[in-house]
Parts: sequence; structure tokens; C-alpha cells
Amino acid sequence: MATNKTRIQDFLAKLPLFNELSERELDTIAAGTTEVQVQRGEMLFHRGDPCVGFHTVVYGQIKLMFVSPMGGEKVVRLIGPGDCFGEALMFLDKAYIVSAQALADTMLLHVSKNVLFAEIDSQPGFARKMLGGLSQRLHSLMGDVEAYSLRSGTQRVIGYLLKDGGTHQDGRQFRLETSKTVIASRLNLTPEHFSRILHDLGANGLIKVKGREITIMDAAKLSAYQG
Repeated sequence: MATNKTRIQDFLAKLPLFNELSERELDTIAAGTTEVQVQRGEMLFHRGDPCVGFHTVVYGQIKLMFVSPMGGEKVVRLIGPGDCFGEALMFLDKAYIVSAQALADTMLLHVSKNVLFAEIDSQPGFARKMLGGLSQRLHSLMGDVEAYSLRSGTQRVIGYLLKDGGTHQDGRQFRLETSKTVIASRLNLTPEHFSRILHDLGANGLIKVKGREITIMDAAKLSAYQG
């Protein structure tokens, strides 16, 4: 697969993990990096496939999911531009424990673990950044567990609208990042429950829903709403 090393270096240099590397170090990382193109609906990998590096999204969107023997799925995480995934399994030398599918036409960079391990061996600062990134991911995961365990479905949806929607401003519009079915799975809700909560929030004048377009009508009241 053809790659553009200058483009890869420019993108890598903007990632928190690599933003302090020298040009020489970026050259080394880029030499072990490959562009991967996946079309909407295409699988990037399946559970059980070997993990020989980590991915970062340039554009598009990837969902990480568990798939049951009956074909049902549980969305674990949605990955957008600039986000990375696969680092922990790469260090553990384990196969993927989830499957990954493109929700839109997507381009990713796959960074080989061999080139990363060599950089870690020679750059203690780089190793610390890798540990910091993995620790942040663990902290986020624990936050998800807390939300699923202690917060109601309505509180989870409100948290998503105010946090993932990226706005606390009254009258601000944004578009749901993917289908309501996928978002519901991510929030550990059924699609029907998710739709009922959106309808309830709309009926109370807190949001306005038109398809996947959401308008925050009263951010303060939405944040305080208990349902």
C-alpha cells in the first residue's frame, strides 16, 4: 500500500504521544507506519486477530464492539479523528478482544509495535508518554463503569449530549456523531429507551430533536434534570 511519509509525519507530530519527538524520531516512527483505508461498514479487524501495533484515526469513525454468537453487538467505544486504540494489547502481546468496524469511510495510520518498542528503549520520555496515555484511557474506562453503575439512563444521555456534543451554550446545534442505535449501545441503553429519553427531554423543553440534529435549548436546566 502506498504511503506518503511527509503527510504521515505531519499528522503524527500533532498527536499528544508524538508531539515532542524530533524530526529524526518522527522519521523513524513514520518508517514503521502504514496508511489503512476502510470503507463504511467494512471490518478493520475481528476479535481474535493478532495485534501487532496500534491505530490512530486520520478521518472517519471506527466503532469497537463485542459481537455475541447470535450476532448482537455491544459498542464499547467510538473512535474519531486523532484518537488512538490498541496500545494496551500491543504491550501485552495479546490478540484483539473486540472487533472494529468503520462507521464512515475512514483512513487510519497503523504504527508497528516493533518501531515503537525500539523508541521506548531509547527514549525514557517517550515511554512516560505512552504510560500517561494508557493511564488516561484506564481513567476514562473507570468513569464509564461508574456511569453505567450509578447513573440513570437519563443522566447518561444528558452527559453524552453535554460532553460528547461539545456544547453548554443555549441554542447551540450539533449533529449526533453516528446513528442513535450505535449511541444507545455505547450508553448501555436499548435504542427504544434512548429514543424515549430524547423525547422526554424534548417534551420538557430542554432540547429539540430533528433526526440526528440536536439543539440544546437550556443547558443549565438540562444539566440539572433528573428525569
